[in-house]
Amino acid sequence: MIHKFQFHDLNIAMDVNSGAIHVISDIVYDILDFYPAESKQTVISKLTDRYSIQDLNEAFDEIETLKQAGMLFADDSQVTTEMLEGRGQVIKAMCLHVAHDCNMRCKYCFGDTGAFEGQRSLLSFETGKQALDFLLTHSGTRRNLEIDFFGGEPLMNFEVVKQLVAYGREAEKAFGKNIRFTITTNGLLLDEEKSRFINENMENVILSIDGRPEVNDRMRKTPNGRGTYDVITSKYLDFVKNRKGTYYVRGTFTRENLDFSEDVKHLADLGFRNISVEPVVTDPSLAYALQEEDLKRIFAEYDRLADLYLQSIQEGKSFEFFHFNIDLEQGPCVYKRVAGCGAGTEYVAVTPEGDIYPCHQFVGNPDFRLGNVAEDSFENRLYEDFNKAHIYNKEECRSCWARFYCSGGCHANAYNMNGTLAEPYQMGCKMEKKRLECAIGIRAALA
Repeated sequence: MIHKFQFHDLNIAMDVNSGAIHVISDIVYDILDFYPAESKQTVISKLTDRYSIQDLNEAFDEIETLKQAGMLFADDSQVTTEMLEGRGQVIKAMCLHVAHDCNMRCKYCFGDTGAFEGQRSLLSFETGKQALDFLLTHSGTRRNLEIDFFGGEPLMNFEVVKQLVAYGREAEKAFGKNIRFTITTNGLLLDEEKSRFINENMENVILSIDGRPEVNDRMRKTPNGRGTYDVITSKYLDFVKNRKGTYYVRGTFTRENLDFSEDVKHLADLGFRNISVEPVVTDPSLAYALQEEDLKRIFAEYDRLADLYLQSIQEGKSFEFFHFNIDLEQGPCVYKRVAGCGAGTEYVAVTPEGDIYPCHQFVGNPDFRLGNVAEDSFENRLYEDFNKAHIYNKEECRSCWARFYCSGGCHANAYNMNGTLAEPYQMGCKMEKKRLECAIGIRAALA
């Protein structure tokens, strides 16, 4: 299977199964409209009004050489059921909800403004220790583990975060493990002390901001209705100035800012070098929800963002845009390519009360509760449902050229939009494919 498209003045062909990317001539591009569904002679007869017989034969020779090298029309017979579903019930990552409370009231918040459909609460140190112990004891032979401090707003429970990092550093030794700590924050409570601790102890940091002041403040307000842009921007700039590890400023675009490339540009102009702006996923009946008719505008905006990205490199002011970072080697892990994030198999979320869920976006849904770390109860009864929700068991994914890059999409989005893990969120699929074309096109343009 191949996918071909044009980016600027480049003709690009991607071999889906091998992952090979080719910048090709006009003649090869046109041949691939028909071949291999039609014979060589039939294709030549259709294109002799545009190209000479000699040029067509040479182009076919080029295609055959790539086929024989396994770089065009490759199959995927090397992917077995054992590779897809034989990973075993080993947990390597945890989203630890240290606060089911928040000092913002973001309009689009999937977590019920931090409460996750329950009572507002903070994680105790004792329950946090039990969560870390749970991860260590359920991680099998995995040496490198990850804990993301999440909320609500985790800095509302900063003392427990500090205590848990210290505890984790001691507890990992007995198991021969290495815990990678990360944190996601809205920035309102960032100060010099917290920034220093985060920089010293967190390997990745997500800083939430939507972009331009009017865009951010339309959605991201304090409980008294005030905008947050002026408070968090200066805090973030001070933070990243001293940041030695990875970070991303992460925003959300909605129907109310379909010109989201301007928000990326605004963040880059402020001096942020690592940027992610994601499409909102929410109830389609809401006024700010993205609609099918918005896709044309969204695709044009990704094209504009790709141009801005290339321009920033030419001007020596380059920034990273999360969705334009692409692994053209497809990485070493078949599991990751076919099943995505590992929710429900390798990844869990734990609430302040100790309840265990397949991921943070399922928190609060009783159908997905798997146990409780404080009660030492855990039954991964949904393991097979998640384990089998890979691209070879999803009808739409099996025939999709992007399947090894999106890995079937987000399980929570699929379930929340379609009521099943087996059917991907279609709006998300279409936007992902457009982003991938831009990302591949950028790499080709820079080669």
